[in-house]
Amino acid sequence: MLELNQLHLAYDTAQGRRDVVRNLSLRLGTGQIGCLLGESGCGKTTILRAIAGFEPLHQGEIRLGDAVISTPTYQRAPEKRAVGMMFQDYALFPHLSVGENIGFGLRRVSRAARNARVATLLTLVGLEGSQARYPHELSGGQQQRVALARALAPEPDMLLLDEPFSNLDIDTRERLAFELRDILKQTGHTAMLVTHNQAEAFAIADRIGVMHEGKIVQWDTPYNLHHHPANAFVAQFISREHLLMQRSQALARNH
Repeated sequence: MLELNQLHLAYDTAQGRRDVVRNLSLRLGTGQIGCLLGESGCGKTTILRAIAGFEPLHQGEIRLGDAVISTPTYQRAPEKRAVGMMFQDYALFPHLSVGENIGFGLRRVSRAARNARVATLLTLVGLEGSQARYPHELSGGQQQRVALARALAPEPDMLLLDEPFSNLDIDTRERLAFELRDILKQTGHTAMLVTHNQAEAFAIADRIGVMHEGKIVQWDTPYNLHHHPANAFVAQFISREHLLMQRSQALARNH
């Protein structure tokens, strides 16, 4: 479904060009969930934005299905990529109801079809009967579900998720991570998320790319990352993140 071939992304600054992603390649199969895992500044969100069509390529190409959607000389418009985007802050419209938020991307279909699709998605994410509520009346976890339903509403070929659980407490985050995987597997969507949280990555993804300084150090299954790290950096990163996760959970329980 998704192929990134030798991507190179950079930003122009007052001091000159700053390389963010270098010679990055990966493949993600139809119906799989991929994850880019790494610390802040490693380039993972820039890659997600490039897939969505918000960042130009300096080198390489992005393919979605059989089509090339980005090269240094060609960039298909974001709205024509059949890609759904779920933003880190959810980006819900505060003046629209839950139903109106979910149906926002369905304005070209009939009202009856839109209402039916909204009702189906509300059931899917466990928010039946919430059409008339507003974002400020919802918990963080409920807002996250609405944002997911809105991203799924136009039935995109691929779903992109930018740090989808970063605004939630630890217990809610872990529970929703498993629920999100179940929803995506139920709908059959191919998805790519970025996170700095190893627990989220391992709970959701079929393939994880551990990133460091703009490169994927290892693109593999969660099992292989734990049991067969490609090098010392991956082994240290996985063990360090696991230790930090245990400490965070212990602190949360104590409070």
